[in-house]
Amino acid sequence: MSENLPERPSPDITTQEENISGIRVKDLVIVLIQALVLSFGIRIFIAEARYIPSSSMEPTLLINDRLMIEKMSYRFHEPKRGDVVVFNATETLQKEGYQDAFIKRIIGIPGDQVKVRNGKVMVNNQVLRETYIKEAPNYNFGPVTVPENQYLVLGDNRNNSYDSHYWGFVPRDKIIGRASVRFWPPQRIGLINEQPAYADTPSSNK
Repeated sequence: MSENLPERPSPDITTQEENISGIRVKDLVIVLIQALVLSFGIRIFIAEARYIPSSSMEPTLLINDRLMIEKMSYRFHEPKRGDVVVFNATETLQKEGYQDAFIKRIIGIPGDQVKVRNGKVMVNNQVLRETYIKEAPNYNFGPVTVPENQYLVLGDNRNNSYDSHYWGFVPRDKIIGRASVRFWPPQRIGLINEQPAYADTPSSNK
């Protein structure tokens, strides 16, 4: 197949091609740097992907589910009761050796009084209707009042979740973002938007 090979270029053409290749490499490096900066900016300010390593949020989220965590909405409003949020380890958790982020559901927002009695979660003395939990909690907790700029979070797998009923509240500045979409596995693609409601009202979000 040697007859199909192009003629060997002269030295002048070779030098020109090398210069062109150098320009292309430089341009490619610039594009890659821009892409990395853009990707970093998106991850920091807009959204990032996460996966689920534990069963604490079953049945809502299963092990190895892949999620998109959006960060923009909390720039315009505060987290709401029922949001599934990713947050960095609190000071208490860090003292226990935890460094990785957690994912739980917000149950109490600032000012709420929360308690768990007889398998029911009560917020401000009203029972929450929660269709998303794996089973009713088999523990009692509280009552506690959620401090300003902090949140009380619980896992949907109430009896297999290391959450606020063990270690306390999540400061606002520890919240990374809200779990908005599950994009893997394909058969479970969808929004993550199920919200709790008070037992005697259609819906409620303080």
